[in-house]
Amino acid sequence: MSQRERRSEGESVVGVCAAVIVAIGLTMALPARIANRPRWLLPGLAILLLVVLLFSLRDVRFRHPHRVLRTLGIILIALLSLANGLSAARLIIDILRDQGLAHPDNAADLLLAGGAIWLTNVILFGIWYWGADRGGAVQRTLGTHEQPDFLFPQMQLEDRWALAWEPEFVDYFYLSFTNATAFSPTDVMPLARWAKLTMMVQSSISIMLVVLVVARAVNILK
Repeated sequence: MSQRERRSEGESVVGVCAAVIVAIGLTMALPARIANRPRWLLPGLAILLLVVLLFSLRDVRFRHPHRVLRTLGIILIALLSLANGLSAARLIIDILRDQGLAHPDNAADLLLAGGAIWLTNVILFGIWYWGADRGGAVQRTLGTHEQPDFLFPQMQLEDRWALAWEPEFVDYFYLSFTNATAFSPTDVMPLARWAKLTMMVQSSISIMLVVLVVARAVNILK
């Protein structure tokens, strides 16, 4: 088994846990008009699941497969995705109806709310990519999936250090960020069909948020 197929140690949980905490914080900081009701329900459930996951981990690295913990993690990210999606829908409706945060006196509030939703979306899609590529962090460590779903530049190099390289959460966050800003793949290419479709969905959401929020904010400032 080559170095690329199996690593000696698992990935640290710190990065993805920090990202989840930031996403929860951004969700709770949204203005009341576009926040979900009850306001604390979905973020509260997400916090509860995160606490359960943290206390259930054997150590600070993803080394061992655990079906229950993986299922709870999927539910956690799905809850945050649902909460963010509902808030995005409310914001878009406000803009189209020219009311609420889209009122002429609320350009700053509109930009802040749109930016928070956009950044949360970037974080969540990064976690989805991270958790699905080759079966997730544990499976990548164990080398159980030979065919990658994403092709990173380092995976095409023949240098010794590159042969031992494996993507971690920050690499998937970068992938999500560039996809949300460029609206297309940059240096990381999707190979699997699910990856192409997911990136297409993310780009569509990002385009809608950026175009509507920025365009409306510019009109307000005028």
